[in-house]
Amino acid sequence: MQDTPTQKDSQTLPVALNTSVTWISVDEFIKLSGLEEARVLELIESGAIVSKKEGENVMVDASSGTSALIKRVENNLVNADMHGKELSPVFVEKTIATILSLHDKVIASKDETISAFKNENAFLKDALVSMQEVYDDDKKTMEVLRLELQSAREEVEFMKRKYRLMWGKVSNMAEGSK
Repeated sequence: MQDTPTQKDSQTLPVALNTSVTWISVDEFIKLSGLEEARVLELIESGAIVSKKEGENVMVDASSGTSALIKRVENNLVNADMHGKELSPVFVEKTIATILSLHDKVIASKDETISAFKNENAFLKDALVSMQEVYDDDKKTMEVLRLELQSAREEVEFMKRKYRLMWGKVSNMAEGSK
């Protein structure tokens, strides 16, 4: 099981190491892009699309997938222009819609990530405040115990002096009766 992009992919596109990568399943990417599965797998193998495996599922980086899709459209446009063909408006419309759909998914994923970080930060802040309160309570308890210990030590010293005096009088009385 592999949770990070392959070594080959990370060498091809350094952005794969970025923590803000948006992962979508290959099936979802195929549906959104309109590419054939074989072509998508070929792009993954060539490193044009960054991917990773999670168990049995292959996940695709939406940003690198969008880049690959844009390159495909660009190549089609250049080829069509070189051969004097006109592009179908439906093709252009579908391509733009696909790119916008992938872009929306990336934005939604980033918004979710930001929201998750905000929630985590709020949780950590609450935990820190709680720990500070516990620390302050412990500090107060330690001060009370320190004062009680000091009082007990003073009482023990007083009792020692009292018994020394008492035993001193008893020994003086015993010496005096001899």
